[in-house]
Amino acid sequence: MPLGQEIADPGELGAGRVGLRVIQRGDAEPLRQLLTANRSWLTRWEATHPSGLGIVPGSVSMKPTIRLLRRQLRAGTGIPFVIRYAGELVGQLSVSEISGGALQSAQLGYWVSEHVAGRGITPAAVALAIDHLFFGIGLHRAEICIRPENTASLRVVEKLGMRYEGRRSAYIHIDGAWRDHECFAVTRDEAPQGLLARLPQLP
Repeated sequence: MPLGQEIADPGELGAGRVGLRVIQRGDAEPLRQLLTANRSWLTRWEATHPSGLGIVPGSVSMKPTIRLLRRQLRAGTGIPFVIRYAGELVGQLSVSEISGGALQSAQLGYWVSEHVAGRGITPAAVALAIDHLFFGIGLHRAEICIRPENTASLRVVEKLGMRYEGRRSAYIHIDGAWRDHECFAVTRDEAPQGLLARLPQLP
């Protein structure tokens, strides 16, 4: 069941030099350039359409995509964030499949540019997002599904102490084929102090 209400823009969420804010129309060109520059870095992990007819990220204007993403806020189904580091746009974090009713859950997906990878930016961004879902919106559960080959992303959920729930076979079409994913989750009851509190230091 959808959340059933419009999701308010939370403004800038920040921890250390890491920031999250809802994607804006003005992000279209910086994002397009970032996606183009990171083709070899991101292709292996990007969702693809089984028909093979999908558009290569960064090859067209991001403005129509941003309009679609922002509609998720009004529909109460998702929150499309950009990740910033020291004021620079360095990636995206998408909260999707937001559910209300008896489920009160959401899924997260993310990417950061290769030039800032390994600095602890992604764990901080994910923690910011989940803490907002728990304490800002009042959700009960957050989930992240990761390809077993994606060691960098697996380190993110390890740092945040998220619970392993098992493998989903042929779960999402990624880089041209149906790929297995490992599922990790955390509930608000499991993290009463939030996930930022689990990070010993912030970038």
